Amino acid sequence: MKIKWQFGDEGPIIKDAHALREKVFIKEQNVTEAEEIDGYDSQCWHIVCYLDDEAVATARVSFLSDTQLKIQRVCVDSSKRGLSIGQQMLAEIERWAKEKQVAALVLSSQDHVIPFYEKSGYVISNPQGYLDARIPHHDMQKRLDIS
Repeated sequence: MKIKWQFGDEGPIIKDAHALREKVFIKEQNVTEAEEIDGYDSQCWHIVCYLDDEAVATARVSFLSDTQLKIQRVCVDSSKRGLSIGQQMLAEIERWAKEKQVAALVLSSQDHVIPFYEKSGYVISNPQGYLDARIPHHDMQKRLDIS
């Protein structure tokens, strides 16, 4: 598997990320395009995982502060789920975050994928759930050892 990073909203990597996000969030989960393409891509880092040159997983990350990173738009192509690609992508984000001296990763998880994040050491940080794009979510976080 190859993992590629890009900052901003122009270039081939973001095009692959958008194609995956459209397939998973807009078509599969019925999130509106306005909700999915929210205008923040230009301010984020984008990560795309490739198998045999096919984009199969993506996420975007942004700094909330010098020591806190927010992970969003995590998705894996439905035909590639269960192959640990998402776990490998989270591990790459964590490796990169540690390089940047980030102490905490935060994210908003759809409730049905909370176990996916728990496998990588994330914990629910706020027991109060909420709806985002009409989908139940909970906030999660992971503290990193950067010493």
